[in-house]
Parts: sequence; C-alpha cells; structure tokens
Amino acid sequence: MRQPISRVHKITSSFLLCVGMSTLLTACFQDGPSEAELSDFGEYVYAIDTLQLEQDVKKLLSADTASFPAASTLASAASAVRKHYAAAPTEALWFTRMGLSSDADSLLSILRRELPRHGLDSATFFIPAIAEDLYVVRALAFDSLGLDINDVLTRLDYHLSQAFMRYAVGQRYGFVRPDRLLNRHDTKPNGDYARLFDFAVTAPDCDEALKALTSDERIDYLLASAPQSPLYQALQAQLATTASATQRRTLAINLERCRWQGAQPESQGRRILVNIAAQQLWAISPDTILDMRICCGATPTKTPLLHSEITHIDVNPAWVIPQTIIKAEVSAHAGDSAYFARHRYTIVNSKTGATLNPAKVTADQLRSGSLRVSQQPGAGNSLGRIIFRFPNDFSVYLHDTSNRSAFQRERRTLSHGCVRVQKPFELACFLLPEADEWTLERFRLSMDLKPTTDRGRQYLSDHADDPRPLRLINRHNVNPHIPVDITYFTALPNPITGTVEFWPDLYAFDALLAPSLPLP
Repeated sequence: MRQPISRVHKITSSFLLCVGMSTLLTACFQDGPSEAELSDFGEYVYAIDTLQLEQDVKKLLSADTASFPAASTLASAASAVRKHYAAAPTEALWFTRMGLSSDADSLLSILRRELPRHGLDSATFFIPAIAEDLYVVRALAFDSLGLDINDVLTRLDYHLSQAFMRYAVGQRYGFVRPDRLLNRHDTKPNGDYARLFDFAVTAPDCDEALKALTSDERIDYLLASAPQSPLYQALQAQLATTASATQRRTLAINLERCRWQGAQPESQGRRILVNIAAQQLWAISPDTILDMRICCGATPTKTPLLHSEITHIDVNPAWVIPQTIIKAEVSAHAGDSAYFARHRYTIVNSKTGATLNPAKVTADQLRSGSLRVSQQPGAGNSLGRIIFRFPNDFSVYLHDTSNRSAFQRERRTLSHGCVRVQKPFELACFLLPEADEWTLERFRLSMDLKPTTDRGRQYLSDHADDPRPLRLINRHNVNPHIPVDITYFTALPNPITGTVEFWPDLYAFDALLAPSLPLP
C-alpha cells in the first residue's frame, strides 16, 4: 500500500535524523545527505506541499466531468478511482517524496505498446497527458515550463490510476455490458424491451482491480488483464496484419465480444456454433466439422444470442404458434376458415381441450390467450420434419423448414426468431454419433427421405399404401447433451479453414456497440 505523503515525510525525516547522528559519531561530525540529495526531485522536493496536493486532488475531482454511455464499464472503473481519491486525497499511488515510482514508466510503456494491438485508442487512457507529465517530472522541467510540481504530480498520479483501472477492468470484463446494451434496445409491441442477449456474463469487479492498483503487484495484474482465448488471439493476429480502416474497426468490435466472460463459444468437445451475422451453422467435433446455411430471425424478431444444450430431437413436430405471432398475424384472419384450412391450423380451447370451428372464433378470442393455435405435423409444417430442442426462455430452436428455397437467398433473416437449418438430417447424424444404421434409417423414413438400406426400402414398400406419413420415430434423446451457442460475430475465423472472415452487420449490433467502445 502506498503511504500518504505526510507520513512518508515523517519517516524520511526520522531516517535522515538517524543517518545524521550515525555520521556524527563515526565520521568526524560530517553532515549527512540532504533530503534534496536523496530525492529524485532534487531541490523541488522542498516545494512539495501536502496541503496543496490535497487541494489539487479536490480540483481534479471537481473538474473530472467525464461521462460514459450507461452500458460502459469505463463508467464504473472511472468512478472507483474518483471515490478512492475523494476518500484519501493525500495518498499518492505513484510517487513519494523520494521520487516517482518506476511503475509509472512501465504503465506508459505497456499501454503505448498494447492499446494498438487490442484495437483501443490512446486518449481514453490519457496517454498523451501522462507522457507529457512524465517528461516534465523526469527532466525536472518545472521552472522552464512554468509549472508547479504539486500540480504536475497530482495530475500525473490521477491519470495513471485512471488509465490503469480503465484498461484492467475493460480488458478483463469488456468495455461494454452487453446485457445492458442489447437488452435495452429493441421494443416489443407491448412496450417492453425485447431480450436479445441471454449469455450469463460476469460483471466487472472494480474492487479487485482497485486492490491491485494499490498493491505492489499492479503491473503483473495489468499484464495479465488481456484475454488469452484462441479466438481473441486469432482476431488480434488478424488486426496486426490488416490495413483497411473499416476491417480494423470491425476486428476491434469483435475483440470486444471476446472479452465478455461467459459469452465465448466453447473451444473443445462436440458443439454447435451458430453465427447469426454469418447466417451459418457449424457442428464441430474433434475430428469433423459439418457446416450449413441457416435462416434466422428477421430484424423485428431477431434471434436472441444464447447458450444452451440440445437435449432431444422431435420428428414431424406440431407447431404450437406463439401468442406473439397469433396476436400479430393469425388474429387478423379470424373467421376465415379457408386461411386456417390452407395452413392446416387448428384452434383448441386451452382449458377444455375442445377443437373449435375457426369460422366462429373472433379476433378478440384469439388475442385473449385462452386458445391454442397449432399447425398439424407433416409436409408443409413451418417447423419442417424435424426440430432440435434445447432449454431457453424464448421458444426458439433449430429446425427444418418447408421453404427450402430460402437457403438460396443472400440475406436469410426472415423467421420469427428460430433458426432454420439447411441440412437437418445431417445435423441429426452429428448429434447421434452412436446411432445404429436402422435408427438413422427410421429418421429418413419419418422425414420422407429416400431410404439407403435394404431394410428401409422393404419397410417403405410394405407400407406404400399407408395414407398417413410414416412416423417410426417421434422423439429421440440426445445423450450426452450437445452445447449450442447462438452468437453474433461480424469477424470470426472459419472453423474449417481457420481464416478470419468478415460478414455484414445484419442486426446493426456493431453500429450499436461502437459508440460505447474506446475505438481509435
């Protein structure tokens, strides 16, 4: 812990007294070194005034009116520093009367080197001001520049602490709270905010960073703050070789996404990675990678970003239409029997289970929430022939689709939030690596796919006259459960090639994120 200036002065005075007495006894009463000779500040040490330092700290705090976006962690880091100096205005953290700590030079050197490598600007971290004041102090150029040592030391000490805290907290936890930013952006028809980000991210620990700031291990803490994940390092390496200003900005924004603890895709084992910006899914295992196109949520009904685990697969599912869709779309066709017949929708009383005649159901009844509207399974069902289910609070899943032509579009943001997959049967095979040949064949037959085994062909022949779709499998559990991450990266290494690829900002999340980041 750094000592208050007044206390350091007392200790120094006692030390000098002891040195002086010892010298008198052993060196023919020769005078000991003066405080000016001991201090790096030389004769300027006599100009250091504890009362003036305290007053300068109060002036700095009063003048520090910096504001940050509500979702920025810079706000909490800066506030922690201000509170520390307000509580202990005479407790300098980077100098004593003996001189300036070498940590000050180390901090400046580290930040000058690291900020560009991480896509961060220098002004947010006071680099120009710190460099200028460090020069003045090291060169003892106070008089030549008409500066007061108290003013310079106070300002330098405060800026060094702010730079340390902002960098350490931002690098460890992210410079933006994504939950606060993304979940307070889109509004639903009822006026509530739509929840778009559901990863459980770690909140910034400013107390830990402040404790490190006031310790002797602060430089080690600072150096250990930068993320070390392979994904972060891959994007950082790309940043180092990229000249395009647009791409550098995109890389810097995606580096921020890697800082959010708890929101990074898993790097090992079997897993499903969905990148909304790429409109692509990768099913990743240690020895194989399956990739496919996806269709995702339209701009008004964005697919939420989340982590979960696929627990089971349903074949030929019925689609229970969410109430939001009933209110927004289905209720407009109340009383139109042809519409409900064309889409194979049925209306059921949720309490009694009775099936109702669409011609007699009003729009108000549909919007009331007391009725359940569902689409019959089979060909033409909006969920297709297979759905991959995982726990989440949004009723979104990975599933097949009856609109196969949609995968040929360049922009495939068209669903109500679910993710439609281009290769549903292949995805089922990935999720069930231990499945035997007949299990997979039953999946094919149930999905109206061409059988590939003699047993399957014989089964299809034996049931050729069956008027109903073959349903050899209704549900199949996935054990062990397979992690699924639905993410949003506009720059990301392709899991197959390892090459960093860039994609459009489909949901304008980059544009939303950028103003809250310390970008160049």
